[in-house]
Amino acid sequence: MIKLLKNAQVYSPAPLGKKDVLVIGDKVARIDDSIQGYDGLPEVEVIDLKGKKLLPGYIDIHIHITGGGGEQGFTSRVPESQLSVIVGSGITTVLGLLGTDGITRSMENLIAKAGSYNEEGITAYALTSAYGLPVHTLTGDVEKDVMMIDPIVGVKIAVSDHRSSSPTGEELIKVATAARRGGLLSAKPGLVMMHMGDGKGGLDPIFYVLDHADVPLKNLLPTHMTRKKELLEQGVELIRRGGYIDVTAGADPESLESTTDKLMDTLSKDGVTIDHISLSSDGYGSMPRFDDEGNCIGLTYASPTSLHATIKALVRRGVALEEAIKLLTTTPAELLGKTGVKGCVAVGADADLLVLDDELNIDALFARGRTAVQDGKVILKGRFEV
Repeated sequence: MIKLLKNAQVYSPAPLGKKDVLVIGDKVARIDDSIQGYDGLPEVEVIDLKGKKLLPGYIDIHIHITGGGGEQGFTSRVPESQLSVIVGSGITTVLGLLGTDGITRSMENLIAKAGSYNEEGITAYALTSAYGLPVHTLTGDVEKDVMMIDPIVGVKIAVSDHRSSSPTGEELIKVATAARRGGLLSAKPGLVMMHMGDGKGGLDPIFYVLDHADVPLKNLLPTHMTRKKELLEQGVELIRRGGYIDVTAGADPESLESTTDKLMDTLSKDGVTIDHISLSSDGYGSMPRFDDEGNCIGLTYASPTSLHATIKALVRRGVALEEAIKLLTTTPAELLGKTGVKGCVAVGADADLLVLDDELNIDALFARGRTAVQDGKVILKGRFEV
């Protein structure tokens, strides 16, 4: 399978200008001003992009591929994700994880779902465990899960949330060091994804880890960081110390605009760099609303479509496209230990390529070299999707 993408405005994500890009199999083989000698060959598909923007496929580093929810009983369990929605949102790589419900949404189901996505054409990784302690793993041990089970690359835990087990700093150190060791022994990132609630502790347990252990900052990723002002202020301090935060895109137009405004404000702070912020969808995870007594008074769920909408909103506010897309490309690739392989348009990288038109609408998508979206229409669908 050979594709020659001609006359593309390439963002690597840094802008490279107009280039031709040669894809052989699932890799980018060559990038040049003009690539000749392939026209008319029956095994080569030549696609003239006519100046459209070619950038890395998005990485959604926090998505509930087996569905989330459940905070209002069994009928509130969110359906599983659909491949067509994921690729239709410009996403070529996902990090799947469990949410509040770590019982009916099992690790076995999560691994099977990730496996199906890898077979169908996108790249899927997963995290072991869910919200609570003790950790909920396949082998009984975080280190073993990370080291021995593909596609597990780290662990999930909830912090400072009324639904969490309220892990102490010492407990968090044990989970993080186990993930770290497993990652070192298997060439995986050993990522610790921490669901952040709006509890009084905020990032205090994470700062405890930094002050009392030697876990690298890159291994610790708190998410949902725009949940409240105080939490985001702590996130700014974490970035200033060299750490990373993950921001959840809005689930509806109002929250999307609010999240974008908070991102813009955060980026204006001294010592904050966009390279240390990732953006994720929390797709198919529930978005519950609780009253002061902890009662669930409303529930919806997030969609992966919010990611590209947020990128467009940032660009409308004056952020350069090449900077905005770092949130979904180079930074999550760095956190996953896939720099140079994912999240970039470069020779030797996976051929995960997103094409945008002049209005920044999704025109085409290639996932590991395979056409997933063409002329704005989804081509790649799950086996049982209509």
